[in-house]
Amino acid sequence: MKIAMIGGTGDQGIGLAVRFVKAGESVIIGSRDIKKAENTVDLIKNMLDGDEARNVIGMTSEEAAAEGDIALLTVPLQAQMVTLRNVKDHLENKILIDATVSLDGCIGGSPTRYIEVWQGSAAERSAEFLKDKNVKVVSAFNNISAASLLNIGEEVECDCLISGDDAEAKKEVITLAEKIPGVKAIDCGPLENARIVEKITPLLINLNIRNKIKLAGIRITGL
Repeated sequence: MKIAMIGGTGDQGIGLAVRFVKAGESVIIGSRDIKKAENTVDLIKNMLDGDEARNVIGMTSEEAAAEGDIALLTVPLQAQMVTLRNVKDHLENKILIDATVSLDGCIGGSPTRYIEVWQGSAAERSAEFLKDKNVKVVSAFNNISAASLLNIGEEVECDCLISGDDAEAKKEVITLAEKIPGVKAIDCGPLENARIVEKITPLLINLNIRNKIKLAGIRITGL
């Protein structure tokens, strides 16, 4: 499976890309700036073994969305809609995993404050925008820190909370998430529950700041 990392040049996109490549998947790093995508690919290759490095390439965001079997959006809130406008026509009938969180810090405010968006959550915002393209939007990877993903010598101590309205799409995302060592994927129900899941992220950021760490995560027990 080819995973298109849309806006995959930030720390979270890089961390997920490395984890997926090490799990045997092919990854395309997409960016508005092809040079930035290529530079990110070089960075990722330096974190991988020789054989693994062949499974990551760089493209523009539009090319990545067209080429990928599944797309994963890893951009800050302020870049969410402009990025989706650029790739919309290439996502028809595909799964889009949206890891966006509506944080005040993305627009110059507090990194520990959640912003309410009209649609209820960032993932629902994507789903509303893409509804005429039959895109199956799944919210996932919101709560897994980039630092944990980039700490590739260790398992990730965080569950992946997944919300979506298409059962088969969620199954595919659950399978993908559990390729990351240490991660257990939890089906949290319909996409509207992303409203709750996304709000956990500023709490974890707060815990990181208060405790001067970077690896705070969440586990669901008793299931």
